[in-house]
Amino acid sequence: MKRICLLLICISLIGCKTTKTAVAATTPETPKSIPSDSFVDAFYEGRNDFKTVAIKASAKYVDEHQDQSVTADVRIKKDEIIFLSIRFLGITMAKAIITPQEVRYYEKINETFFEGDYATLSKWLGTDLDFQRVQNLLLGEPIENLKGKKVKQTSDGTSIRIDDTSDKQIPKAYTFDASNLKKSEVKQPAENRNLEVNYPAYATQQGRNFPAQILIEALHPKGKTNIRINYNSATFNEELSYPYSVPDGYERVFIE
Repeated sequence: MKRICLLLICISLIGCKTTKTAVAATTPETPKSIPSDSFVDAFYEGRNDFKTVAIKASAKYVDEHQDQSVTADVRIKKDEIIFLSIRFLGITMAKAIITPQEVRYYEKINETFFEGDYATLSKWLGTDLDFQRVQNLLLGEPIENLKGKKVKQTSDGTSIRIDDTSDKQIPKAYTFDASNLKKSEVKQPAENRNLEVNYPAYATQQGRNFPAQILIEALHPKGKTNIRINYNSATFNEELSYPYSVPDGYERVFIE
């Protein structure tokens, strides 16, 4: 449970909707034409313009050691807090709070808790992460904001690829259809680490495009981790609480 808690903290779950109803996936759009130099600005225009969002979701985690499915409640105050509550068989087994400064979680099986910065998460996932990068990943946006970046843009007529060339040590590439991000790739060849995030389906509600499913594959020297996330329902712009308190008697852990 400790391993899945930590990974689901940083690859948490997000969906965007204005009413609390089931999320319906739509068929990916095949673009009739691909914008040129203005594509990046057009992509960001009006996207994810919410203040808070609450989500109910399910996730499946697979690595060399385990195969586990959980459900989760996620509450986000944009750019400030990501709150995550993980349940197994209907019982809350872990909670987490992510802020721009730190990550905190506790889990009930071993009665332990963790407090730390993003260095640990970066090591586990195979790419440098901070709050903004995690939030972008969850929202179906490029891991790093592409505005003002030095990029290379190509198209095959049905999709557009943007290579972030600002850091040659860590190549990043993003594939889009006419309006949505379909895949993010981050490579760290010197450290034998790769992160690939696919968005195979989107849903649209009142003009909002958001992922209906996220497929994540992280390759690292110790093996491979896969996470599949599905959104079940979401609610926008309501007043949210973020209840988090480590129970008495829990032991602090340090993850290497």
